[in-house]
Amino acid sequence: MQGYLPGYEIDPATWVYLSSFLTIGVFFKFNRFWCVRNLDLIALIALAPGLLWVVEGAGPGGYIWLFAVGSFFLVRLLLDPLMVRRPLLEPNLNTSGLAFSGIALFVFLMSNVVTGNMFPIAKRPISAHVEVRSSKLPLLYAVADLSQQDEAAPDGAPAEKAASEATAPESAADAEATRLERARQGSVRAVMLRTLAVSAHLALVIGIALVGYRHFGNLHTGVAMASLYLLLPYTAQMAPRVDHVVPAALLVWAVALYRRPAAAGALLGVAAGLIGYPLFLLPLWCSFYWRRGLIRFLLGVVAGLVLLVVLLVVVMVVLALFGAGDVGSLAGRLRELFGWARLRLVQPDGFWRDHGEAFRIPVIAAFCVLCGSLALWPAQKNLGTLLSCSAAAMLGAQFWHPFQGGLYMAWYLPLLVLTIFRPNLEDRLAVSAVTEGWSPWQKTHGRAGWRLGEWRPWRREA
Repeated sequence: MQGYLPGYEIDPATWVYLSSFLTIGVFFKFNRFWCVRNLDLIALIALAPGLLWVVEGAGPGGYIWLFAVGSFFLVRLLLDPLMVRRPLLEPNLNTSGLAFSGIALFVFLMSNVVTGNMFPIAKRPISAHVEVRSSKLPLLYAVADLSQQDEAAPDGAPAEKAASEATAPESAADAEATRLERARQGSVRAVMLRTLAVSAHLALVIGIALVGYRHFGNLHTGVAMASLYLLLPYTAQMAPRVDHVVPAALLVWAVALYRRPAAAGALLGVAAGLIGYPLFLLPLWCSFYWRRGLIRFLLGVVAGLVLLVVLLVVVMVVLALFGAGDVGSLAGRLRELFGWARLRLVQPDGFWRDHGEAFRIPVIAAFCVLCGSLALWPAQKNLGTLLSCSAAAMLGAQFWHPFQGGLYMAWYLPLLVLTIFRPNLEDRLAVSAVTEGWSPWQKTHGRAGWRLGEWRPWRREA
């Protein structure tokens, strides 16, 4: 934003203070001081010190702080199905004020995405280990192959210069041509990533508001949840990171379309192909659709994976046409689906950089037991348990994610916000909420022929 508004720059610590005060002023219930909502808001604000600690790069203390607050939220999410009394606690600001504030926040955040740095946190670990980039970066960045010359760090340029000098000597004209070509390729990739980040944020915000209006039956709550997510310090700090926001948007829209198992499964399949961890949601979601919609859901997951492969091929071809990629590396990109390379601690970053593989194995085992148990408990699952348990599973993945584990809060924060604001959803069962047909277009007998069925996503559920 500094290029358009001279002198406009907000320090991350300053934004933490401002956003925290705004969060308390707008969403804190002063007339019900000891309610669970207020405790959740304080815990959300408590994530900010750990985030700032990581930004400063002062040792592993920031990750330990994030793990501590994440442990509280993990217990809170697992206990959420037991909280049957869910009184409606509306924000202190009306719908119009929240909508205006949310739109203003979105414009300023997306302006920072367009003009700011693509790696706002820990740029050095991402750009320094070029030799393992394909196993470190998520598929979203691996597709674009965003290397260190695109968003060059000061310490990354000498490494690239040394590597180029080790090859055959080049003339000054050849070196200048190579530099210009790399700059052009970097510009193409950067434009694609920034466009994807802005689109994903827009889809995420609309999805949160739609869940509030469509499934919670309250537009005011939907706008409040979207505004709160935009107001969080994490969102402002990590807005350009597509590997954070794209899976979050897919998961939110899977919840928004839960009445359509095929669509929800396709979105979940795409998210699983991009980052791998949503695969651990399958036991929970299969248990939810067990009485109705299971086959459609599983077929949707397979269709989503196939769609992801097709999109990957298209992106690689487009990048090759613009001279910013290589189609020959497509096979290697396909092997990066699900992100299984991250299971091994190959030059990890974050908390696990200073800890060995032996300490990580029991965490992975506990996480697998947790995800498997969600298929059995709670026995009767509704939309509320689907929200809270999905957020718990994605939060649990942070504890063993080897690269900046704990920072990928977008994978669970939108679902956590939906859980905090949700009403009682005990009647949102698959057997009653999920439609029987495959398509919103249903066949009727008589002269009417084909007509539009009862699927109207813009209308609230009864």
